[in-house]
Amino acid sequence: MLRRQAIRPMRRPLVVMSPKWILRHKLATSSLEELAHGGFKTVLGDDAVDPSQVRRVILCSGKVYYHLFEAREERQQTNVALVRIEQLYPFPEEDLRLALKPFEHVTDVIWCQEEPMNQGAWYSSQHRMKRVLDRVNSDAFLRYAGRAASSAPAAGYHSTHVEEQNKFINAALDVTV
Repeated sequence: MLRRQAIRPMRRPLVVMSPKWILRHKLATSSLEELAHGGFKTVLGDDAVDPSQVRRVILCSGKVYYHLFEAREERQQTNVALVRIEQLYPFPEEDLRLALKPFEHVTDVIWCQEEPMNQGAWYSSQHRMKRVLDRVNSDAFLRYAGRAASSAPAAGYHSTHVEEQNKFINAALDVTV
């Protein structure tokens, strides 16, 4: 005789794919209140800048946000907005559109990633980002700031890694270009 099993609610495991560095970063923490009553946001806009002063929007995902944020704060830049895409698939087009809405006058948009150009999210998501940008401002142009294409995911030498990182962080934040 076959027994019918009770239907159990589907549970989804939490999978965190992150370097240890970000787990210890002071800006990458949540309060107990946020953990208990908050929720996951697929896109995080930038409320720290005045939208009317912004000349460039930088889209990013992962730990590169913290490098960009710290460099922007150190330089006291108020003309660059940082928008984090926290979920790459399924791509949160509507959430990204809402995050970019305050910056609809901006035509200079950059995708910044730490991975080499032929790795990471650039190739798999740029067409989705462009589609959203087209809905917000058809004159907006999406460019790339990051490491050059490479067969290896990392430089191999820490000093080379830091030098490359500083170069693309500076390129992303330099609004004179």
